[in-house]
Amino acid sequence: MNAWISKSAVLFLAWLVLSASYDLVSVALGLFVALAVTWLNPVDPASPFRSVPWLRVLGYLPWLFARIFRSGIHVTRLILDPSLPIAPKLIRYRTDLQSDGAIVILGNSLTLTPGTITVEVNSNELIVHAIDDAASRDLIERRFERKIGQVFRPRKTAP
Repeated sequence: MNAWISKSAVLFLAWLVLSASYDLVSVALGLFVALAVTWLNPVDPASPFRSVPWLRVLGYLPWLFARIFRSGIHVTRLILDPSLPIAPKLIRYRTDLQSDGAIVILGNSLTLTPGTITVEVNSNELIVHAIDDAASRDLIERRFERKIGQVFRPRKTAP
């Protein structure tokens, strides 16, 4: 019952925030819709993100932001260079990461980094577009994979 109430409350709050209309009809409709959606979807599906170590992901973010900033400067230099020295290429990258969440974070991290875009993910293989050799260096040297592997390393259990 508590899960049902909390789901309804979250949906109702989302309705209030997104509708930005607080007249009686809108609020009543939002409450009705939140309760109806919760009632029609009683099962809580297993989410692949329940096993994500969110505190470690938060620790990964400063490193990622530094990489994004560094790559942004590199791409800016490429754009401002009159000769536009780009050498685009597609790279097939096979990862050793086992977790679906880790592979998703790897693909998204590469896409967020200027100069690289994850084009396709198929099981443990990614196809990544890189604007030049320097942009692909972090991928080729497996820096992203090592960092994300540290985030998703198995948790230590107490004896």
